[in-house]
Formats: sequence, structure tokens, C-alpha cells
Amino acid sequence: MGSTTSLKTILRAFEVIRILDEEGEAQPSDIAAKLGTSRATAHQYLVSLAKVGYVSQNDGRYDISYRFLETGNQKKYRSWLFHAAIPALMALHEETGELSHLGVEEDGEWVLLHRETDQRETGLSLYSGSRLPLHTHAAGKVILAELPKERRDEILDEHELFASTDQTITDADELRHRLRQVSQNGHAVDWNEETSGIGFVACPITIDGQVGSISVVESATRLRREEYREYLVDELKAAADDIRDQYRRMAEHGPPQPDSSSSRS
Repeated sequence: MGSTTSLKTILRAFEVIRILDEEGEAQPSDIAAKLGTSRATAHQYLVSLAKVGYVSQNDGRYDISYRFLETGNQKKYRSWLFHAAIPALMALHEETGELSHLGVEEDGEWVLLHRETDQRETGLSLYSGSRLPLHTHAAGKVILAELPKERRDEILDEHELFASTDQTITDADELRHRLRQVSQNGHAVDWNEETSGIGFVACPITIDGQVGSISVVESATRLRREEYREYLVDELKAAADDIRDQYRRMAEHGPPQPDSSSSRS
């Protein structure tokens, strides 16, 4: 009973964090209304979370703290893949002028680990830590295609293939057919599936069993031009090769350490 009670407490605490993340600053009464609990109980959760530094309090109003940013960046900067990819991502962005992404799979979702951008508006607002379904865009599809069959089937069986747009593939058989094509081609291209008017071009990166993807984001209009798509695919494949080479060189010097002084996005 004790372990069950503790688990429920943890789940409720993260529900409080989720509400704060969605709503922004809130008072205990606001949290209580969302949770369907008493104001006193909501206040206890908020005070406890504030004590460990993951919630901030100002004049009786609570919000999530920057401790999450610190924790997330520490994990990011411990990633060998992140450090190996930085030079290639920078070169890719400088060569193409396009928004370049490094993504990984976690819990059946695509997570944006890093981006290189000049802040040009694309109509798709993503930042380090952003999560998207794997099936709605090329950067996720190349990961799905590269994963071991058992893991891929597990994700497709457990996650709903919901539609982000009317172009999103939501049929499992059709998606599996598309993934076989992606695996054969070594890259994926799509547009209007995650966000109308926006497309992705992506290549997989598999290093020591970790599957990630490198991608660029562009307007669907430009991606319809075959010559330009082929150009981006060639650049992405070259960048993926550079990342693998850099990773092998880094492996000789031990794991990277978090660098809290870095200001990269």
C-alpha cells in the first residue's frame, strides 16, 4: 500500500506541473479546480515542488521554474550524438540556409535535441525539447524505419496514429509500406503532414544502437521542386556521414561533459 500511495503522489505532482506548463502562473485554487481536489491539497503539492526548486512562487502565484531548463540542458550536453552533430548541423545550415534539426526517439515520440537556425519564420515553432509524433513527419519516419522491427511494432501498436493535418498518414498498413520505402531510399521527404504548408527532408543516424535523425524544414512549395529536394537529400546524407565520423573520433576521448556556460539553442 505504501508504494502504491507514493506512486499516486508522484503522478499527481507531475499533473500539477503539467497544468502549470499549460496554464502558466496559477494560484492553488486554480490548480485545485483542474485536479478536482481541495485547495489545501493543491497548495501542499505546490509548496513541496517549490521546496525542491521545480516550481517558483511569486505573490501567491506559482509557475514552473527554470530548473527544468537546467536539467534538460544537462541531459542534452551529456549526449555524444549532440556533440558529434554540432559541426555538421552548422555546416548544413550555412550551406542550405534552411532550419536544421537533430532529433532522437524517446517514449515513442520524436524529440528535438538541437536546431540550427537564423530564426527565419517557417510556420513551425519548435525548440530544444519539443516533441512530435514519429508518424507525422519525415524526421520521425526515418527513425521509425531504422528502429528494430520489435521496437517499431511496439510504437505503432501502442501510439495512436492521429491526424495532425488531413495529409497525415493514419493507416498502419499504409505507414508500414511508406517506412519500407524510406528504409530502401535511406531518406524521407514529406510535406503538409505535420503542419500545412511545411515539409521535412530527413536522413537517419544510427550510432552504437542509438537511432536519431537529421533534417531540414522548408515550405511545401519549395519541396515540391524535385531538383531542390534532391539537393537537400544529398546535403543531409553528407551531414549524416560527417556526424558518424565525428562520433567515432570523439569516442577515443571519453564522454562529453555538460557545459552550463553554452548558450546554444
